[in-house]
Amino acid sequence: MIHKTEAEIALMKEAATLVSKTLTEVAKILKPGMTTLAIDKICADFVRDHNAIPSFYNYRGYPHHVCASVNDVVVHGFPNDTPLQEGDIVSIDMGVILNGWHGDHAYTFILGEVTPEVLQLVKVTKESLYKGIEKAIVNNRVGDISYAIQEHTERKYGYGVVRELVGHGLGRSLHEDPQVPNYGKRGTGPKLKENLVLAIEPMINLGSREVYTEEDGWTVRTRDGKPSVHFEHDVCVKRNKALILSDYSIIEAAEKANTNLNSSYY
Repeated sequence: MIHKTEAEIALMKEAATLVSKTLTEVAKILKPGMTTLAIDKICADFVRDHNAIPSFYNYRGYPHHVCASVNDVVVHGFPNDTPLQEGDIVSIDMGVILNGWHGDHAYTFILGEVTPEVLQLVKVTKESLYKGIEKAIVNNRVGDISYAIQEHTERKYGYGVVRELVGHGLGRSLHEDPQVPNYGKRGTGPKLKENLVLAIEPMINLGSREVYTEEDGWTVRTRDGKPSVHFEHDVCVKRNKALILSDYSIIEAAEKANTNLNSSYY
């Protein structure tokens, strides 16, 4: 595990914030009829206009700049030319490299009206992210983060917590140690030390936790076809309270201002 200096943390915060700013651009304009391919281009152009590199493009052969996961797609959905519809939930996950450092986070948007159970899934998944972040402090263990997320989603609401995909360390590489599962036992796993940076990312299904990967080798879907929600923050471990490097506040402000998006869950 690689622990960063304060100067490196400041650079990582710039990278994480650029992801947040890019997702804010999506929040401003997202509406039914738009395609996820259009979102992909908007994000890629915005990142490059800010002298950064879209880090997902060609990462292990990934052919797009963002992951656009709609409804029952858990993660790694390919942007496509299918128009989005009222009632879709859309997770945009993306990364940048800025000054040699990675930012990587995700946000799930709701297009218009959805059922109360989908609205609750989005709300609870987002809450679980912050439950996990609360545990990202010095001398806790990775399992404390994992347990907090699982406790809030699976044990409390009966949702399916995806096992095959996990959060991770972040730095000069997109994926560093340790892995950060969204399920686990308190007091287990690697001990957290100051200035370890983690991408914490609950991936929570309305139904079963079972998933499968499509023939493209990337797109992960729920096996029962029910919706899945994904939120992700970049987080720095500190002594008393974790430091969140990414910024949901600007995304949420744009989301609330866009009448095509549903932010009634918070």
